[in-house]
Amino acid sequence: MRRQSRALRVGLALMTLVAISLPAHAAEPAPADKWTFAVRPYLWAPGIDGTLKYDIPPTGDGASNVDFSSYVLENLSFALMLTAEARKGEWSVLTDVVYLDVESGDAKVKSGRFAGAIAADLGTTAKLSGVLWELAGGYTVARGGNSSLDVLAGFRYLGIEAKTDWKLSITDNVSGGTFARSGSASSRVDLWDGIIGVRGIVGLGDGRWAIPYYLDVGAGDSSFTWQGVAGIEYRYDWGDLQLLYRYTYYDMKSDKLLQNVSLGGPAIGVNFRF
Repeated sequence: MRRQSRALRVGLALMTLVAISLPAHAAEPAPADKWTFAVRPYLWAPGIDGTLKYDIPPTGDGASNVDFSSYVLENLSFALMLTAEARKGEWSVLTDVVYLDVESGDAKVKSGRFAGAIAADLGTTAKLSGVLWELAGGYTVARGGNSSLDVLAGFRYLGIEAKTDWKLSITDNVSGGTFARSGSASSRVDLWDGIIGVRGIVGLGDGRWAIPYYLDVGAGDSSFTWQGVAGIEYRYDWGDLQLLYRYTYYDMKSDKLLQNVSLGGPAIGVNFRF
């Protein structure tokens, strides 16, 4: 709880820093009588680091209430990301959808309970697939030159299906014998979290280069979640070419399938305005 509170304070401090560092120029009038739209397809290559926790009932081979706990995933995979925005005047609505499909051969059994036995991991694989979806409303609170700042509020949904196959070498402390135990487990988790945050852009002079940024924090089904995006973009008349780094973190409650999961990596995309 102390770590979660400290992370929340850091996130809110970063939001405040972004807000006060924006140039305080007079806001430029935005079109108030019509809707404008933007669509941003991305390719995202996140590294995934986290833990899966399974509750597996006892079996007839000496395992006893295997609260089995944990697999570490540290693997790169590709994810397709699509962001869309509708704006009228200072108000905006944005949505972001990411589809994840990850398979890791580097997963490890970190802990488990076996009756009077010690287990060694001979080979474990894990698969994750699911959707990360966000919907939020925003309002522009500052605008000057090529820079702007929006505050936002909404929710984020994470739905993940996980499957793990394992093979263990188990040594019985009583008999001294060794036997193999293999198996498979699968589960699903659905997390809904409310979020608040800021987003915007910092123009670099009067040219076409700019720095987009985004930061949110939230909680709900998870104990704490936050997400940050920052990068560089070049503006064309029809849209923007963006190179970004995106990081998403979940601190889960102890009874959830996912435990302390983070996704972070570079993304490249094009923002089409119309």
